[in-house]
Amino acid sequence: MSNTNSRVADYPVDPQFLARWSPRAFTGEKIPESELRSLFEAARWAPSSFNLQPWRFFYALRGTPEFDTFLGLLIEANQSWAKNAGALVILASKTTALYPGSDKPVTTRTHSFDSGAAWAYLALAAHQRGWAAHAMGGFDVERTTPVLNLPADYRPEAAIAIGRQGDPSVLTESQRKREAPSGRNPQSEFTFQGGFPSA
Repeated sequence: MSNTNSRVADYPVDPQFLARWSPRAFTGEKIPESELRSLFEAARWAPSSFNLQPWRFFYALRGTPEFDTFLGLLIEANQSWAKNAGALVILASKTTALYPGSDKPVTTRTHSFDSGAAWAYLALAAHQRGWAAHAMGGFDVERTTPVLNLPADYRPEAAIAIGRQGDPSVLTESQRKREAPSGRNPQSEFTFQGGFPSA
């Protein structure tokens, strides 16, 4: 198992933010549903606009028919390693809401933003509890809607593999080369006081 983590913070931050990353190597160990529920409980408490909580988590436990169905929604490259996860999750967001004082649902602007916050809470909770979570954009979004029986106002956001981190030897050679915590851009590239600098 890879323990190489060369991440260094430029400013003081809790170590959990540097330690959490998204491995692809999983052991194949099943995750108890009670453990998965604890991760969803963490996601439950994420902040959301108007407290609408638009996130919806659909899950499939390893060893069930649903797991094979969810695995089949992933692109082939992701199937090759996610097949060893303990659970597969599809995160979708509800794109409409009935706001206070309104008599009909309207499209919300923050459904994806809020659902992303719920994913982040889940990812940190997984790491704290000794599990690894890896979110993916590489899945069949169009096919996901009918497979999950999603209503028209739901948007598939991401697929997530959750399990015990395994040895990189279970991965392909190209995947093994990427099996390490990735770096991040410095704050100078994404924080701006007052606005973008003048050209």
